[in-house]
Amino acid sequence: MKIKMLEKSYDEVMALKTPKYFKPKKTNLFWQTLLKIICKIALLPSRFTHTEVGMEKLGKDEPALILMNHAAFTDFEIAYSMLYPRKFNTVAAFETFMGLDWIMKPIGIFPTRKYISDPQLIRDIKHCLVKNKSSVLMFPEAVYTLDGTCVTLPASLPKLIKLLGVPLCTLKTNGVYLHVPAYGYVQNRKVPMHAELRYVLSPEEIKKMSVSEIQAVIDREFSFDNFRWQQENNIVIDESFRADGLHTILYKCPHCQKEGNMESSGTTLSCTACGKKWELTELGYLKALDGETEFDHVPDWYKWERQCVRKEILDGNYGFNVPCDITMIVDTKALYKVGSGRISHNATEGFHLTGCDGKIDLRQSPDTAYTCEAIPYFYQIDDVIGISTNRALYFVFPTEQKEVVVKAKLATEEIFKILMEQRKAKQLETKAQKEAD
Repeated sequence: MKIKMLEKSYDEVMALKTPKYFKPKKTNLFWQTLLKIICKIALLPSRFTHTEVGMEKLGKDEPALILMNHAAFTDFEIAYSMLYPRKFNTVAAFETFMGLDWIMKPIGIFPTRKYISDPQLIRDIKHCLVKNKSSVLMFPEAVYTLDGTCVTLPASLPKLIKLLGVPLCTLKTNGVYLHVPAYGYVQNRKVPMHAELRYVLSPEEIKKMSVSEIQAVIDREFSFDNFRWQQENNIVIDESFRADGLHTILYKCPHCQKEGNMESSGTTLSCTACGKKWELTELGYLKALDGETEFDHVPDWYKWERQCVRKEILDGNYGFNVPCDITMIVDTKALYKVGSGRISHNATEGFHLTGCDGKIDLRQSPDTAYTCEAIPYFYQIDDVIGISTNRALYFVFPTEQKEVVVKAKLATEEIFKILMEQRKAKQLETKAQKEAD
């Protein structure tokens, strides 16, 4: 999918009117039926199958919160195909309304801004459940999974589930990520896809459970690994381009430890610094073409990169400051290219974006966001880091050291975890001190 891009000055963009707020609309049978037909046709080539578990417990018109894992736009096609004729509204990121608000509103989709406090979102969800009497579909991961496993989820999710007090269901897919992986430069692979719609918790069960118990349920339900699923089900992906783009998430060489020298093409991943090469096999394994295979599983390599970033943070060595192109979204008409600047990130100050002759000086403290938006080949443009504010969305394209995009995501998550661990340790220390006194 491409996006309309326009060049404007920063002042011109900031002078644009932001879209007016609207309450989530009820869906109607016409739109539901039309979408069902369109989505079912779109899914035919993938030999899509689905199952339901325990859904007889949910009343025909009983609203529920439905949580779905997120791997690609195909998720919407699956949801609108499977949930028919149940009425439901969908929470979507504000940027997905670009050029599509004319259709998004009538089919019950309403926007939110990711990774910032948004009290209106809770009010909108309640409006859907109570006034519209429709279920609410949410993608709690907020962005596509990069390595085919669960993305970091917000700590507030179990609290929201308890607050809403409606049945909790999950819609979990397998194969969507493999069909069009986030790193894959929008080239589709021929992969069978499957989805399971499951009734997870009743309102009575939710009421009796603690927040930590609900969190344990979420962790269980959102435990998945697409590469492992491929291997366990002997699914062959023989496209000649299956490794294209893999270097965007596997940016660090485990052989020579260098970053930013990884390349991928066809079925091969390679390091230009040391010359080592790996093949992504038809069953989704990594195999070194010469010498030791350090990681034969893509998520294991990605997890190792996370561990390396965490060590850098704890050792005080993490940080970057690179030149970038700056784009913004303030309405649903276009992505506005406003100029160039620099973006930096470290453990003490978080993100700092400057540019447009000093007109942009944006900071995001490391304790305000549990993750960040990092997308390879964003709307077929380039690798991007997204920063949200209440006024605008900033999409920043590093022009050097592009490996910092995915690294920044890992670092943001690890910095936040470390800060929370330190805060908890301090609270326990304070509590112990008071008890001792």
